[in-house]
Amino acid sequence: MRISVVTESFLPQVNGVSNSVRHVVEVLTRGGHQVQVIAPGPGPLEHHGVPVVRVRSVALPGYTTFPIGLPDRALEREMARFAPDVVHLASPIALGKVGQRAARRLGVPQVAVYQTDVVGFSKQYPFHADVPLSRWIGKIHRRAHRNLVPSAASAAQLADLGVSDVHRWGRGVRLDLFDPSRRDEALHAEWAPHGEALVGYVGRLAHEKQVHRLAELADVPGSRLVVVGDGPARPELERLLPGAVFTGMLGGTDLARAFATLDVFCHTGEAETFCQTVQEAQASGVAVVAPGVGGPVDLVEHGVSGMLHEPTRPASFRAHVAALVADPACRQQIAAAGRARVAGRTWDAVVGELVEHYDAVALRPAERVA
Repeated sequence: MRISVVTESFLPQVNGVSNSVRHVVEVLTRGGHQVQVIAPGPGPLEHHGVPVVRVRSVALPGYTTFPIGLPDRALEREMARFAPDVVHLASPIALGKVGQRAARRLGVPQVAVYQTDVVGFSKQYPFHADVPLSRWIGKIHRRAHRNLVPSAASAAQLADLGVSDVHRWGRGVRLDLFDPSRRDEALHAEWAPHGEALVGYVGRLAHEKQVHRLAELADVPGSRLVVVGDGPARPELERLLPGAVFTGMLGGTDLARAFATLDVFCHTGEAETFCQTVQEAQASGVAVVAPGVGGPVDLVEHGVSGMLHEPTRPASFRAHVAALVADPACRQQIAAAGRARVAGRTWDAVVGELVEHYDAVALRPAERVA
């Protein structure tokens, strides 16, 4: 099958959309499919032998390293030249809308993957864009031939926007990379020289992730906070958390080692459609505390494979983290259950599900000619 992937973000950017697309492209290629990636630039022009078409872009205010794709004739020209059976719209907002318009003109069906709750994120900022954003996103997804969502919460969000033909499609996790065996006791001793339990956040340091809530954990008895990642909120966090360890951006085995060396993983954001870092923490054998809203609700069985705090109760987040810090046996039990939950959720298995969705809507060569 021939698939054009139009994505709002791709390498060298590191985020949930970029990482998901990268894994999908790699698995599709190994499976013998022909893939084309269309992404905002600048960046590499190929990935694992797959051509990457770079289109015009502009930097997002406040995120100078995050380009937003602009209308570009190169997109439709290169898509037509590639002649895809299906177009995959990865978290369509700006470039995704352009890609959808091109696909419609070419008569190619689209599978739209809803991955980013931009409406929820926008509510963390003072520019009140939630209503027009909702209308824009609803319009894109109503025009797609099939919509994929990662969680029950995101399915409900699209349903509220009048979107039909919605199917659940989650994310894979690299079980070969994220594994309890990556735990590094020497690193643990370096980060916690007095034997504290390590409580860690991993992800983009941005206000829409509500990372300021990490301040609630700054003085949990018997713990030390570790912050893995980078972003525009980092300077503010460093002022709020002078006793925390800030590692900056990590990747590959360094990231896996950091995950596995934690004792408790915590997530702060309430607008996550999935929350991939929860899966990576579970695969790493680390007890998880996450918000009881959005994507984490599908990933964590409260009290069994993690803890879900109540965002509307300010003391709930800290209380769950403090309870796990104080109870190593409970941490181990929850970590083991979390690890069992993600067993089998490899990217190969998940992309296999994705191909079934492609098959359901794809145009075969004879149909294209007709």
